[in-house]
Amino acid sequence: MKPARTKTPRKLLVKKGSQTSLKDPVGVYCRVRPLSLPDQECCIEVINNTTVQLHTPEGYRLNRNGDYKETQYSFKQVFGTHTTQKELFDVVANPLVDDLIHGKNGLLFTYGVTGSGKTHTMTGSPGEGGLLPRCLDMIFNSIGTFQAKRYVFKSNDRNSMDIQCEVDALLERQKREAMPNPKTPSGKRQVDPEFADMINVQEFCKAEEVDEDSVYGVFVSYIEIYNNYIYDLLEEVPFDPIKPKWNSCSTPMRSTEFVPPQSKLLREDKNHNMYVAGCTEVEVKSTEEAFEVFWRGQKKRRIANTHLNRESSRSHSVFNIKLVQAPLDADGDNVLQEKEQITISQLSLVDLAGSERTNRTKAEGNRLREAGNINQSLMTLRTCMEVLRENQMYGTNKMVPYRDSKLTHLFKNYFDGEGKVRMIVCVNPKAEDYEESLQVMRFAEVTQEVEVARPVDRAICGLTPGRRYRNQARGGPVGDEPLVTEVVLQSFPPLPSCELLDINDEQTLPRLIEALEKRHHLRQMMIEEFHKQSITFKALLQEFDNTVLNKENYIQGKLNEKEKVISGQKLEIERLEKKNKTLEYKIEILEKTTTIYEEDKRTLQQELEAQNQKLQRQFSDKRRLEARLQGMVTETTMKWEKECERRVAAKQLEMQNKLWVKDEKLKQLKAIVTEPKAEKPERPSRERDREKVTQRAVSPSPVPNAPPIRLRHRRSRSAGDRWVDHKPASNVQTETVMQPHVPHAITVSVANEKALAKCEKYMLTHQELASDGEIETKLIKGDVYKTRGGGQSVQFTDIETLKQESPTGRKRRSSSAAPAQPDGTESEWTDVETRCSVAVEMRAGSQLGPGYQHHAQPKRKKP
Repeated sequence: MKPARTKTPRKLLVKKGSQTSLKDPVGVYCRVRPLSLPDQECCIEVINNTTVQLHTPEGYRLNRNGDYKETQYSFKQVFGTHTTQKELFDVVANPLVDDLIHGKNGLLFTYGVTGSGKTHTMTGSPGEGGLLPRCLDMIFNSIGTFQAKRYVFKSNDRNSMDIQCEVDALLERQKREAMPNPKTPSGKRQVDPEFADMINVQEFCKAEEVDEDSVYGVFVSYIEIYNNYIYDLLEEVPFDPIKPKWNSCSTPMRSTEFVPPQSKLLREDKNHNMYVAGCTEVEVKSTEEAFEVFWRGQKKRRIANTHLNRESSRSHSVFNIKLVQAPLDADGDNVLQEKEQITISQLSLVDLAGSERTNRTKAEGNRLREAGNINQSLMTLRTCMEVLRENQMYGTNKMVPYRDSKLTHLFKNYFDGEGKVRMIVCVNPKAEDYEESLQVMRFAEVTQEVEVARPVDRAICGLTPGRRYRNQARGGPVGDEPLVTEVVLQSFPPLPSCELLDINDEQTLPRLIEALEKRHHLRQMMIEEFHKQSITFKALLQEFDNTVLNKENYIQGKLNEKEKVISGQKLEIERLEKKNKTLEYKIEILEKTTTIYEEDKRTLQQELEAQNQKLQRQFSDKRRLEARLQGMVTETTMKWEKECERRVAAKQLEMQNKLWVKDEKLKQLKAIVTEPKAEKPERPSRERDREKVTQRAVSPSPVPNAPPIRLRHRRSRSAGDRWVDHKPASNVQTETVMQPHVPHAITVSVANEKALAKCEKYMLTHQELASDGEIETKLIKGDVYKTRGGGQSVQFTDIETLKQESPTGRKRRSSSAAPAQPDGTESEWTDVETRCSVAVEMRAGSQLGPGYQHHAQPKRKKP
């Protein structure tokens, strides 16, 4: 069988197959620490073993308008304030340690606000050990009797392990023991009382089904990530983890004893796994020895006193437990000297620094810079989780920003499917941490939706199981188990004594011959029985061979049938694949055609919309032009109709005047002919009529000494509103006593939009000739309304008519200021010639006596 590669759970780079396709969600657990004071306000309540509820504190509600909000969050399991370290370990860490012993990787980290109990959960306290010492105790309880001797496994700088034979390991041990200050701690030293209570675990815990045909080695390393730099806490460098050494002049000491720590680099091994280059890995053989190494590095870890926590972790710490496993050889005596058969599994226990707000911690200077780097690395972790969740939920392929932080870059392989990931969310229920706890819960909610590929089971080396104990049994005393020949010899009858003491002894030899004959006979019987059994066994073997041959033939026939079926299925699959390709090609062509048609359709729709808009604009322009032309035609028609009427009336008046003059001359001529000598009598009635006509025709000028007559204005009925007084320029000014008067009016000769926008009422003064020849003035009134388009419209509501007429029923001119006649006559009617010039027709025989009728029509001024 071909040997496997170095690190079995991480050597298989092929990501296809049934096992790698299976995924498990990140296990997120919640642990609620008890309140420091019993009278403190609590904002977190445990509903059940999987749900917690956050409610808004009183002080926070006062700042948020009294809103009371309750939010519930679910976890894989919730541990309340009374949970012990043992209960937490059994649920969370025990499966990870079991996977570690069986060759699988694991990652466990604690996350929470400063002072929420992360370090207590991971490390523990005196008398109550945390997850780390319990993991170590379970590992050594499981592999204690199967550990390899020290230095059989030797770490290198390429994130792998070398293997040495027993002789080389012995020389290495002697060399290290001869050194004055051995770096490797000895298991025989007394346990440090400072942490003795932490590792004194009362409960015995052990993994099941440990491979007994392998030897194991445990290596530990301890690093911290501080300000996004990686430092080795087990490196033998004398330095102060927080403050440098200062002399009496308050300046840093320049001594050769103080060497600042050197940051480590992240590298990628041949299997594309990330590791810290140059990190110290210490081989340990017991729980006490491993925890002593951890405690030595813990003293170098950066902690500081902040406003929220007296011993606040200022860095992320990572304690790696690396378990090396190699199989025994075929004899079960020594370790198999093949590097490819070594299996390396790793459990990383991460204690993250607490997320915090600088306005609450009152951090300044270095503490402020540390808090910024801590929050930045935690934000990068959250961003990676969100991108992973988005890629898995929506099928996107966004790049996960692992390289933005050393923390996420180091554990990149775990999220790519190199092991299980577990997170313990530690929360403090006090009200002051409400906002920070809310952010922690949201991050936990995102994290548990991320799925990680299930790790691959390790390969089997191919050697016979049970080699270790079979070799031990073979190495025991040989005399304990009798051989088959001894059993057969014991079944023969015993030989009598062959000692001859007397020459005449005749019994000893016959007894010996008889015993030998019996033995010979028994031997012959046994040989015959053996032949019979051998023949029977041969027959059974022959029968078994025939049965096996028949079964092989039957199986071969079945295999041939299956192969034919498989061949047919393969042909069918090939045919379907070809058909599928043909259909895919047709679909692709149809998709391209559809795309072209859709583009043409969009283009045509755009052109159609453009043409419709153009037609709409042309139609609107046409309607506006038609309305304008219609108005112009109407106005021109009215204008010419009035002009024709005026000309016809003027022509009729002219003809009537001429006819009347001729009639008058004929009458005078007739009178002269008939009465040549008689004088023409005067007619007083006519003179009186003429005087009356004269008085009617011309309004007498006012007496110079008489007081002037005060004109009376008629007040409009809507004088309270603001008016637009529209008086065309063609109107004739009348000299009537009653005049329309509107206060606060805007007088215009042409109506305009600006004047209409300022007023509520509208009045048009219109003048026209009545049927009796008098000027009739009409006041057309209306209301002004605003239109939807932003303009104004007028709705006419009333018409007032002003007209002059004679109280005696005789017609008169409306004003002495009428325009002069075209033939040059004056405004006063004094004699016959004047009356003739103004077309006064005499009617004899009338009941009213000689009367007159006014046919004159005053000319209208052209606008």
